[in-house]
Amino acid sequence: QVRLVESGGGLVQPGGSLRLSCAASRIIFSLYTMGWYRQAPGNQRDLVAVISSGGSTNYADSVKGRFTISRDNAKNTVYLQMSSLKPEDTAVYYCNAHLTDVRTGREYQHWGQGTQVTVSS
Repeated sequence: QVRLVESGGGLVQPGGSLRLSCAASRIIFSLYTMGWYRQAPGNQRDLVAVISSGGSTNYADSVKGRFTISRDNAKNTVYLQMSSLKPEDTAVYYCNAHLTDVRTGREYQHWGQGTQVTVSS
């Protein structure tokens, strides 16, 4: 069974930093596009950042210049370094793994259980 396990969430003051980690198991991690999403109460789950198997990255406008996504294929882990945190960054952050089999068109998608990030003074 595929597992994505997030860690690193918590309470931080505005302007502070946090580093989220997501450790994956039972997938060929290097083939997957990895992403971080977040969901605040009453809101939909939104994309924060993604990193492709080749290392290309993309960010939501709201986090550009403040957040950095990276991956370590040797450790099957994706990271989200968050800096200059704002109260509006408060949400549950979810790790996502996505792969499309180009031969069959079948999509594989997996989610972690989420980790709470609270930005408050």
